[in-house]
Amino acid sequence: MANEIKYQINGQLADNTVTVDNKEDMILVPVSIGSADENRIIAELKAEDSGLREETIRHVFDLQKRVIKRMLMTGMSVNTGLYYASVAFRGVIENSTWNPAKNSIVVNFNVGADLREAIKATTVGIIGEKGSAMYIGGVQDASTRAQDASATAGRAFTLTGGKLKVVGTDPSVGITLKSSSGKETKVAGRRQTPPQNCRSPSLPIWRTGRMNSK
Repeated sequence: MANEIKYQINGQLADNTVTVDNKEDMILVPVSIGSADENRIIAELKAEDSGLREETIRHVFDLQKRVIKRMLMTGMSVNTGLYYASVAFRGVIENSTWNPAKNSIVVNFNVGADLREAIKATTVGIIGEKGSAMYIGGVQDASTRAQDASATAGRAFTLTGGKLKVVGTDPSVGITLKSSSGKETKVAGRRQTPPQNCRSPSLPIWRTGRMNSK
């Protein structure tokens, strides 16, 4: 299914600390749009299928974790498609005795086939140098999960980035929505600027179309 979905991850250029004398030698640092904990993942799962109750999703989520832990800690290798996990031991065994002070259990993870397919379906955008000017990291339609700047009427629209501000008194300053027919509608009202490098407030959408920021 991964090859049916397109992804995009943005990066910013940064100096290569290995070659400090060569200022043209740059590396690309991924732009983070946040982190997803267990609650965020469950919320995203519910958004994918609103017919499922959160309690049901959480139960299945917890059950999967319990089963995977049991499999790994009894010597099984686990392949979820996203990752392949296996157990290994560290430390020298003395007198044929396991010593928790000197020996430890580790779990090794490798990328699975599903995640490799997702990587192939991902494009990378370079949006300037790290710590430089403002940038828009991505957009998403809350209804369709589309990230192509299209929006569904009546549903939230999320814009992510850094150093984003809407300031100034010129009539061209602000956020406008452009419908598929080409008609532009300016978002009215004053909106609070979010902290840098965080998800901005969702925008209400009145008609389907593309959003252009000025």
